[in-house]
Amino acid sequence: MKVLLIIPAYNEEASILETIESIENFKKENKQLLHSLTLDYIVINDGSTDRTKQILKNHNKAAVHLIQNLGIGGAVQTGYKYAFEHDYDIAVQFDGDGQHDINSLLEIVQPIIDNKADFCIGSRFIDSTSSGFQTTYMRRLGIRIISMLIKLVTKEKIYDVTSGYRAANKNIIKMFCSRYPVEYPEPETIVHLIKKKVRVKECPVNMKERMGGQSSIHSFKSVKYMIEVGGAILIAAFMKEGD
Repeated sequence: MKVLLIIPAYNEEASILETIESIENFKKENKQLLHSLTLDYIVINDGSTDRTKQILKNHNKAAVHLIQNLGIGGAVQTGYKYAFEHDYDIAVQFDGDGQHDINSLLEIVQPIIDNKADFCIGSRFIDSTSSGFQTTYMRRLGIRIISMLIKLVTKEKIYDVTSGYRAANKNIIKMFCSRYPVEYPEPETIVHLIKKKVRVKECPVNMKERMGGQSSIHSFKSVKYMIEVGGAILIAAFMKEGD
């Protein structure tokens, strides 16, 4: 089974090399554990203006270099299109800032391998002991509000609604190639998938503080942000699939 790590990166010069090295070390140290899997990665350099592109080229790392910044949604969709074109069975979103722990990889791909889920979200919150990093109080409060809104419109409870550590099977890869939200992809895709009766599962993973760069998610202290993401969720909930 072929697994691809999609690593979106925008101005991640401080962390991208260490992120890739953690993946390469994980593969070397877990050959027996990964014996039935082919694990690859692709960095989607989202028009970075720092030294990200130069670092990737100097160290001969697998990457797609976008000529302009598409934002997190466009960068991740590029990765899904790459996964589809290269016939991967599972695609995993994996941040380039060092926040996602590669040692939690099997936690989110195993339910897909076992055909118990189509889409798996790595969560910091369903088991508080699984992750050493729980983010700030204001961000957790914002996540809880978004989680409540998603439950209101879908009847399903997802705890870590903004987690970017997510695994998709082949059918979801194909789906995301044709349609993927731009502004608030994590909560919006959850709504779309649940509406389509996709088997969405949440699994505990470990996350760490980012090593550098800036988060693609705007401040949860911003009322404007919460209104915008809430509006996007409501639109996703009432939009006819195919629109």
